Amino acid sequence: MAADLNLFITEETVEGDADAEGPLADKTVAVKDNISTEGIRTTCGSEMLADYVPPYSATVVDRLAAAGATVVGKANMDEFGMGTTTETSAFGPTRNPVDPERVPGGSSGGSAAAVAAGEADLALGSDTGGSVRCPAAFCGVVGIKPTYGLVSRYGLVAYANSLEQIGPIAGTVEEAAAALDVIAGPDPNDGTTRDLADVEGADPDPNYAAAADGDVDGLTVGVPTELFEGADERVVETVEAAIADLEARGAETIEISLPSVEHAVQAYYVIAMAEASSNLARFDGVRYGNRAESDGNWNESFAETREEGFGAEVKRRILLGTYALSAGYHDKYYEKAQDARAWVRRDFEEAFADVDVIASPTMPVLPFELGESLDDPLRMYLADANTTPVNLANLPAISVPAGEADGLPVGLQLVGPKFDEETVIRAASAVEDAD
Repeated sequence: MAADLNLFITEETVEGDADAEGPLADKTVAVKDNISTEGIRTTCGSEMLADYVPPYSATVVDRLAAAGATVVGKANMDEFGMGTTTETSAFGPTRNPVDPERVPGGSSGGSAAAVAAGEADLALGSDTGGSVRCPAAFCGVVGIKPTYGLVSRYGLVAYANSLEQIGPIAGTVEEAAAALDVIAGPDPNDGTTRDLADVEGADPDPNYAAAADGDVDGLTVGVPTELFEGADERVVETVEAAIADLEARGAETIEISLPSVEHAVQAYYVIAMAEASSNLARFDGVRYGNRAESDGNWNESFAETREEGFGAEVKRRILLGTYALSAGYHDKYYEKAQDARAWVRRDFEEAFADVDVIASPTMPVLPFELGESLDDPLRMYLADANTTPVNLANLPAISVPAGEADGLPVGLQLVGPKFDEETVIRAASAVEDAD
């Protein structure tokens, strides 16, 4: 069955350190195909990089290998991380192992589906606006989006630098937390990473796997009304039952408001598309990647290369991002989006003065049927309403299975203050234990 799910773009392996006795010894890992692996193709799900072989591995890949894990393949993904369904991949869509007629979510759909199908013990994805949490929710597995700066992005092909983080996907909270223990930490190759010893209020020596103890006695859980409004009733009922399980285990729940999230999706897509427009300018057919055969001048060759190499969704986002950054529109769109981002951050900071974690549906809908959203990109963008605010605020979050609705997985999202992954993991493990 796995062969029919289109999980992997490349099925070459990176062997772990045979002498390693770390927490991931003997574990297999699927790595999203926008994370560099030395000597193994890294395509980003795009024709533009169909034959690109990196000369180095990402820091997270080196850390996995040092901990004894073996990479078993590069997982399929939405092209350059742009999508919510893994249908924009140039190599065809991945199918959801729970229901092969439905999408696995995106953009890290191949990673989540590989874990759900039992083809890998763990997986790495990248989360720019929910791209780890969405497929985790749709496939019924666990996905962690770390605080921005906790995990190195060195070797991650950039989509939107200020938003994205690499995060682990696994079958259980403890397994995902153990993977986070391995990949987290400062990296001299990535100036955005932080040493927790220098972060005020952070645990300087966290043990994420040990935090998965299910102890939520005395924990205060905020439930934001805005992140439930408009969600599928079946999703809401399932998530509310999971929150009730937290209460039964000793947590207190209070209703909170995050008024800024009403504008989060719009702000997120303006910022993400603007950064994508800048980042993807490097794919010109000269330095690396595919190059169109052209008899024209450099400008014509550049245009033809990008026309051939990029898919429709990537082109759409480049054009919109370039427009948002252009003279006359920068102030109207990009600066306003940054103002909205600051508002989102402020709302979360105020909420965390009263609560320890914030709970909501990960995705407001059940997994789409294959092809359902391809002709309606706005619907796909709006499905990210609950996940994008977390990236705008650079916070940690986890998606943990909350149960099923009509036989399809539903994810509960738990969000915490910056660099407090341990509390988020603890709460998620309590939900898991209640099943």
